[in-house]
Amino acid sequence: MSPTPTGRILGGDLVLTRSFRAPVADVWASLTEPERTARWFGPWKGDAAPGSTIRVQMIQEEGRPWMDMTIDACEPPRRLALSAVDDHGSWHLDMVLTEAGGVTELRFTQHLSGTENVGEVGPGWEYYLDLLVASRDGAPFPSFDDYYPAMKEHFESQR
Repeated sequence: MSPTPTGRILGGDLVLTRSFRAPVADVWASLTEPERTARWFGPWKGDAAPGSTIRVQMIQEEGRPWMDMTIDACEPPRRLALSAVDDHGSWHLDMVLTEAGGVTELRFTQHLSGTENVGEVGPGWEYYLDLLVASRDGAPFPSFDDYYPAMKEHFESQR
């Protein structure tokens, strides 16, 4: 498989989009319900309210680590913003859903603190979002080896 990178650096943001032939409420559930996030990113636990911190397991990462994520905004079924700090830096994520004509678009944005690691981060988000698509479609999961380092140059060339 040779996935095509879609992400763009716009100002200080890394922006990726995916479209789904599904109502916005169904796509929202894939982003927010623990049993559905477990299918593609990982399960989570905690109080799901703005300002609260939840624990998220990253099942695709080595060791399947848990990390704390703060819910910065939750506006069902349109917007979810999360932030976290880990050994790789700080993460400020914003997911916005729009629906038109039976198609829901996810606009995934990572607000970057710099572009020095975008060659690694961009392919990672492409991979995770394609896992989301595959989990919703019941399709086989892609391999991260098809994303990195193959997509690295696409993202680094936008710095």
